[in-house]
Formats: sequence, structure tokens, C-alpha cells
Amino acid sequence: MSNSSLGRRRDFRDLFDQLDGVALWTVSTPGEFDYISAGFEAIWGIPPDDVVDDVTRLLDGIHPEDRDRVRRNIEASAQGTHDEAYEGRVVRPDGSVRWVLTRQVLLRDDDGDVSEVVGICTDITEQKRRERELELLNRIVRHDIRNDMGIVLGWAEMLEDHVDAGGSQYLQKILDSGEHVVELTEVARDYVDTIASNDSLTVESVPLRSVLETELSLREESFPEAAFVVEGTLPDVEVAGNSMLSSVFRNLLNNAVQHNDKDAPRVEVSCTARADDVEIRIADNGPGIPDDKKDVAFGKGERGLGSPGTGLGLYLVDTLVTQYGGSVRAEDNEPTGAVFVVKLPRAD
Repeated sequence: MSNSSLGRRRDFRDLFDQLDGVALWTVSTPGEFDYISAGFEAIWGIPPDDVVDDVTRLLDGIHPEDRDRVRRNIEASAQGTHDEAYEGRVVRPDGSVRWVLTRQVLLRDDDGDVSEVVGICTDITEQKRRERELELLNRIVRHDIRNDMGIVLGWAEMLEDHVDAGGSQYLQKILDSGEHVVELTEVARDYVDTIASNDSLTVESVPLRSVLETELSLREESFPEAAFVVEGTLPDVEVAGNSMLSSVFRNLLNNAVQHNDKDAPRVEVSCTARADDVEIRIADNGPGIPDDKKDVAFGKGERGLGSPGTGLGLYLVDTLVTQYGGSVRAEDNEPTGAVFVVKLPRAD
């Protein structure tokens, strides 16, 4: 190998030594590591030098349920018959378990034989945790909510012949809202399926004004004790989003009322359209959010539904807006209350 090639390899290894949650390794003789990057210890909890000297320490650290499968993948790679990525659990010396994704590249000599195996191990524990959360959400959406709403709609339909003219309009509102919930569960189910399968969320051009007007109208019916006020006019612009954009505003408007401690909740909505984006501000007169809770409210602190103070609605708001290429944050309102500020890219 030329001096320049050796230099590039050293630079490449130095780069991996600085990465967290990622380990690079190379093998040219089956059962023996030529090199393992420093990131290995953060995943396995074992110093790389210990594994270079004794490869059994690596195999012993693999979860017993995954050990045989991972061993077969390693042997197949050495024989040049397998170079696909595979997942496995690692049990560290302290007893904690990490999920690891291993990708391998087989380097061959002029005769076509495997001369070296280059592997990259990535810690995907956080990804696995989020997948479990999505699976839980999927079960709730698919079964609990849909089944309960089906029962509610069935009972409501049975009342059609038992209410007078004055009550029929309210019964119709119940039916309309129930059908809307069922429709939303279908959209949410598709969204969860998309995220769980690691596909990209489809982002489209969505008319902002009609989405906001619809959600404001529905919230006014749901919370007759609250005042929903639009400051100025809602801009007639297209923004990046999809059919779940209504869920963003529904959750923020609901939050402004449901967590309000006033007898007469007041929610003010304003929009500012700029050249590249639109800023939507949803302000309330409630108790507000302490500074140390503003990020945690969206699950940004410890990240995810398990974060203290995280509501499912706000977590989904942050997830969706981020997918659209926008941002959401919480500010203080004056004299009291909170302001949720949503920025969405323009699509027109």
C-alpha cells in the first residue's frame, strides 16, 4: 500500500475515533481484528484493545438470543458469502443493553477472494426505543380509539329517533365530530406506519388559511366557553405540510384551552407571511410554561414520549412540524399565558 493510501486510511480512522455511537473495525484474518476504533467502547463498554487481543470477549458480549445469528453473519462475511447489514443486542459489563446495527463491506483481491472485511457498528438503541413508542401509538390508534368511537357512533345513531328537533342539531354535531375522529385515526395510522417503516413522510403544498379556519371553527364548537380570536387576517398562502397539518393546529388550540386556568379562556391566533416562510402564533391567557419546561413540553429534553411533562399532542406537533421542515417553540405571553410559535416553509 502506498504512503498516500496509508495516510488516507489513518485520516479515515482518526475521523471515526472522534464519532460517538459509531465504531469502525477491519479484519483481514478470520477471527482477528486488525483495527477497532475508539467508539467501540461507548457501545460495548469494553476497551478496543481488549477485543483485539481476545475476540471471544466481543462474542460473549452479544445478547444470548442474538449470539448464534450474529456469529453466522460474521462467519459468512469471512467466507465472502454475506455482506448485508444486520442488527443485534449487546449486553455491556454493567448489564445495560444496546441495540447495534452492523454494516460490512467485503474487499476482494485480484482473484476475487476476500482480502479484508470493513465493518461499521452504529448504536441504534434510541431508534429502537422510538420504534417501540410508535408501535404503542399505532396500537392505540388502530384499536382503542377506533373501537371506542365506533361504539359511540353506534349509540348516537340509535338516538336519532328519540330526540326532538331542538336536540337533533346537537346529535348531528356528535356524529360529525365522531366521524372526524375516525377519519383522523386513519390518517394517524398511515403516518405511524410511514415513520415505523423508515420511509420519508410525504410533504405537500397545503392551503394554510382553510386548514386554520376549519380547525378554529371546530374548536369553537368543542369549547363554547372559550373565545377564539383571529388578529388581522389569515394569509391565503400555501405551506409545506400534508393532511396531518390540521392535527398540528388542533393540538395547539386544544392545549391552549385544556391547560387554561381561567374561567373564560382566550386564544388569539395571528399569522405573518414572509418571503420564505409563515409564522403562526397561538397565544393563550393561561398559566404559561416555566422556562425549564418549554423544551421538555415537546419531548425535546430527554426526547420522546417518556420525557417528563410531555403530552402526546405536543410531541406529535413537534414531530410533524420538524418533518415539514419547520419549527415550533413556546414563549411567554403578556401579562400571563403561553405563545406557541410555528414556522412553516412556504410552498407557493
